[in-house]
Amino acid sequence: MLRLLAALVLLGSLTGHAFAQDARRSECLAMANAPPRAVPVSYRRVADKNATKSDEVAITYAGHSTYYIDTPGGIRIATDYNGVYRTGRLPDVATMNRAHATHYTLFPDPKIPHVLHGWGENGQAAHYAMRIGDVYIRNVTTDIRRYWGEDPGGEMIKDGNSIFIFEVAGLCIGHLGHLHVKLDDSHFAAIGRLDIVMVPIDGTYTMSLDGISEITRRLRAAVVLPMHRFATPLDEFMRLIGQQFEIDRRGGERTLRISRDTLPATPTVIILDGV
Repeated sequence: MLRLLAALVLLGSLTGHAFAQDARRSECLAMANAPPRAVPVSYRRVADKNATKSDEVAITYAGHSTYYIDTPGGIRIATDYNGVYRTGRLPDVATMNRAHATHYTLFPDPKIPHVLHGWGENGQAAHYAMRIGDVYIRNVTTDIRRYWGEDPGGEMIKDGNSIFIFEVAGLCIGHLGHLHVKLDDSHFAAIGRLDIVMVPIDGTYTMSLDGISEITRRLRAAVVLPMHRFATPLDEFMRLIGQQFEIDRRGGERTLRISRDTLPATPTVIILDGV
């Protein structure tokens, strides 16, 4: 009996250590748990005019909810990838969500090395905490509504959507996926700090503009990148998130090149071409 108790204690300590190690790998969570900052958004350093752009991340809008993230180390990520919205070379990492067919494909190109489903199997939640090249990828799951052909009036599918978080070059980049529910304190704690967040603003298929605006205000990322827009009036979204956010329309530009040093000092909604 004593041997069994000792084994259980040892197993518990090893499991706890593994979770602690995993948490320490997330700079975004570490910064979120640090003492409060005087300025909620700014983590910027004084830019060195002679510095190279080796820490610059390129974020390209491809369509719908698909953004391509190209890291300084050459890793290419596609969010809510369905194989239709493509630009440039194939991604090294494709994240997907269980909404409708515009947010995933069950037959991705086999040349994509890492395909990350935002939903789990056999009732288990998807869980990612992995480093691929120079990017650390993790997820926070949320429930999702059912769709046509699967009893849309039935209960929500537990953990059917993932908020994917990409930590690279000192930046914390989040993609809310096909979000259907308001986030509670446990979600915000698990997400941690975000410098850049990709937000669905359709106002119907995901969640209401009021609901997504409340989440956007609370996350208070330095850069907000709308997606899944359809015909949503941008002025209405801007009115709801409040005057503390500025708007930057990038007509003719589909790619945002940004580093930790060049984050805007005031939270800014950046509208890339095609959104």
